[in-house]
Amino acid sequence: MMRFYNEDTIVAPATAQGRAGIGVVRVSGPLCAAIAMAVAGTLPKERNAVYRAFHDINNQLIDKGLAIYFKSPQSFTGEDVLEFHLHGSPVLLDMMVQTILQQGARLARPGEFSERAFYNQKIDLAQAEAIADLIAAGSATAARSALKSLEGEFSRLINALVEKVIHLRMYVEATLDFPEEEIDFIADKKVADKLDAIAKELHAIFLQAEKGVLLQEGITIALAGKPNAGKSSLLNYLSGKDSAIVTPIPGTTRDILQEYIQIEGVPLHIVDTAGLRKSDDIVEQEGMRRAFLAMDKAQHILWLIDGEQENLDDVASYLKTIPCDKNYHDRITLVYNKIDLTTQTARCVQEDGCTVLYLSIKTGQGLELLQQYLKSILKLNDNEANFIARRRHLSALSCANEYLFKAKEALHLKSAGELLAEDLKEMQNSLSEITGQFTSDDLLGKIFSEFCIGK
Repeated sequence: MMRFYNEDTIVAPATAQGRAGIGVVRVSGPLCAAIAMAVAGTLPKERNAVYRAFHDINNQLIDKGLAIYFKSPQSFTGEDVLEFHLHGSPVLLDMMVQTILQQGARLARPGEFSERAFYNQKIDLAQAEAIADLIAAGSATAARSALKSLEGEFSRLINALVEKVIHLRMYVEATLDFPEEEIDFIADKKVADKLDAIAKELHAIFLQAEKGVLLQEGITIALAGKPNAGKSSLLNYLSGKDSAIVTPIPGTTRDILQEYIQIEGVPLHIVDTAGLRKSDDIVEQEGMRRAFLAMDKAQHILWLIDGEQENLDDVASYLKTIPCDKNYHDRITLVYNKIDLTTQTARCVQEDGCTVLYLSIKTGQGLELLQQYLKSILKLNDNEANFIARRRHLSALSCANEYLFKAKEALHLKSAGELLAEDLKEMQNSLSEITGQFTSDDLLGKIFSEFCIGK
């Protein structure tokens, strides 16, 4: 896994694009000392910020600011690292980068600084991903969880589990050359107990990872139903602004409208769709086609019902006829709107196996119940995630669980030590993909390419 960059020196702005009070240009590689002498006229003492004038190759003044030098291996990348802190003008930053390029460096690829830190074993893959997640955090909760991952909380749990798998695997493989001992260990309850303990620990990590993915990705909720049921009004209520035009004229919403909100730090993507009805209008038909596509992609659907015009039986019959690529019925909650015009009261109940929320968006009756229900969909409680996670982490954990299930079958049903050892090996590999101890170069390239330049 080790791959050192002994020849290339890379450079990039480490701060975001645009004007700012301060801008940082970061350099990593063997030419750092020479570049510091050429640009700042001195090589700063390690980990000391010195105020210097920065000059280009023609000795023209670029700016004055701070230079900081981190000598290998005590740096973020594990290589010599140099930082120039100057005024945050895009022009000045570009002048500094161009000067450093003329000194023999090359422009860094997206994520290359973090990639070098990974290959030089300063951080593992889960920590590297946490850097990007921390930068992109959309809430304080997500930021705290990303920071925990960056500090190694997720990695420690995975590494501890891998160690237990390795120890059990070593014990199993050590007996394979001794048939009598193999029979003894298969009959030994200790092996089964260790598998059960590993399964329990894996399940606990998976639950935390699910919560971590939720913080990173959030969920998408589509608002669907017939025209004038209150979809756009609900979008405006949830977003806290007049995002959608609301009129009594059917078919006002003809395209997809999206709003991003947060509920207790969890991202929620609300999608308002066109009203579903029979229409000869080509534009309205296209809007309905897009509505069904949005429903297919959403993790959950709030189906708005006009309580003054519709009843639940008609809606249930209609839902069975709509075209879909996925099973909607497992993801639909019925929202019976306009109870202020009916005899219904605000409540959340189960009817015919479906959750039904009775409310009035206009008067506010039942909207607090809706908020509580959305929290239940998000599976929120008082305990925030111990770390942030990604979809690939869940995939790796699920794969590990599959091999664990096969390992139990090999032990209990087949009494096959060789199969048990092989399943434990594959489980170990699946878990090691999370931290990058066992990961393909293609996956690594994809992960780091998603980083911003300068990280």
